[in-house]
Amino acid sequence: MKSSVPFVPLAALHWAHIQAKPAASATRAPTSQINSRPQPGTWTRRATPPSCGLGGAGRLWRCDIEGLSRSSSARARPEATMTWELVLWLLALGALLLLLVQLLRFLRADGDLALLWAEWQGRRPEWELTDMVVWVTGASSGIGEELAYQLSKLGVSLVLSARRVHELERVKRKCLENGNLKGKDILILPLDLTDRSSHEGATKAVLQEFGKIDILVNNGGRSQRSLIMDTNFDVFKELIELNYLGTVSLTKCVLPHMIERKQGKIVIVNSLAGIVSVPLSGGYCASKHALRGFFNCLRSELTKYPGIIISNIYPGPVYSNIVKNALAEEVTKTVVHAGDQLYKMATSRCVRLMLIAMANDLKEVWIAEQPFLLVAYLWQYMPTLAIWITNKLGKKRINNFQSGKDADSSYFKIWKTKHE
Repeated sequence: MKSSVPFVPLAALHWAHIQAKPAASATRAPTSQINSRPQPGTWTRRATPPSCGLGGAGRLWRCDIEGLSRSSSARARPEATMTWELVLWLLALGALLLLLVQLLRFLRADGDLALLWAEWQGRRPEWELTDMVVWVTGASSGIGEELAYQLSKLGVSLVLSARRVHELERVKRKCLENGNLKGKDILILPLDLTDRSSHEGATKAVLQEFGKIDILVNNGGRSQRSLIMDTNFDVFKELIELNYLGTVSLTKCVLPHMIERKQGKIVIVNSLAGIVSVPLSGGYCASKHALRGFFNCLRSELTKYPGIIISNIYPGPVYSNIVKNALAEEVTKTVVHAGDQLYKMATSRCVRLMLIAMANDLKEVWIAEQPFLLVAYLWQYMPTLAIWITNKLGKKRINNFQSGKDADSSYFKIWKTKHE
């Protein structure tokens, strides 16, 4: 037969038993007191009702035990609340410190977050690019020249293209002196991007020499430094022909080979001007925006060929001769005063980040120091604010250029870099 005794904690019963008077001296409480319900949280020594099954005087009612439990919980509740408040404050402080650390890292960043993560944890160019055939246009100076030097140390086969053959010969000699290549590993292929009829023949020459094209780096092009109202229409036409149509034409010649092999990398050395529109570069910005739209569209059309990677790379100001060779108001004119270029990002650093992007198959890559990287993020995510900032800074950019300084020098009072 099951007992009808309700559950009572042993510790509470033991305490009540010690405090109770001897049963001989206890007197049974009147019925009215037995039937009256004690207040929760109070200790009373009363005779236990017969229905409880405990018997005897000096026992505790069940309601007294419940009152004791509620009283203990009430005393513990403030301490628990204080503990949780402390935990929440510590979490908030940790989040604030993490935010400050990330802000400081961003102020020192020279690339977008995906690129810097790939540099830290991604695949190395030394592992991924070895034994590949890489065709670099615009290889006679600037980024293209530095790219040839760093690729020559990775054991790739190089195709160097530009219009100035003597400069290509100079680059080749330096690649052989400082790289890991032999003479047969480097092909000098003169190329004019505006002569689109020659692109098919140039592609066949590369395939005949090396049998394949693993990576096409579209680096050839020119910049511009002139106000739109002062610029002859032929300058805009030249920039579109060279920067946009020439790149598209060469890509279309190489693409069938990559589709046949179902693999390959097409790298477009664009510019932050393809994201950020700034004064003095109207035609240049237009050609770079066109490249961005075209190759983003091409990538979506090649989804059934996942082995073909399209990488748009957007460098900011880099130490090179691009400003010295920039077009001015007329096609026959170039910039007279290029200004000091030493504050800009080192070309070697820019190219190193490009190789990391190529090794990790990154689709869109921003390479720039501050404040240009911040401006790119604003144009991407907060265009209204970016337009307001560009309008404010644009006036000084124009004044700098007209006074013989580099147009971007006004942005480097806080973010000063050192050329390596």
